[in-house]
Amino acid sequence: VANSGSYSAGGGSLTNVTPTSSGTTGFCDFSDLSFTTATITARGALIYNSSVSNKAVCALDFGANKTSSSGTFTIQFPTAASSTAIIRIA
Repeated sequence: VANSGSYSAGGGSLTNVTPTSSGTTGFCDFSDLSFTTATITARGALIYNSSVSNKAVCALDFGANKTSSSGTFTIQFPTAASSTAIIRIA
């Protein structure tokens, strides 16, 4: 990752962790995460738990390099539902 602006090593903190369930599937959602005035090239991201020895929770593959050049780099999370949420356990 080439970076500048509001991005720093380790990334950003996810907010609005809202665990819920539908039928037999538990899932959670996060607010979209943005880094302003950032120059970034990224192919993916890692969601990790900083309060538990930085243990990995989920690896994301963006499918191709995503970039911003002195602009806003945003990671948009999918709708929180039992068939689309970023983290689902059935």
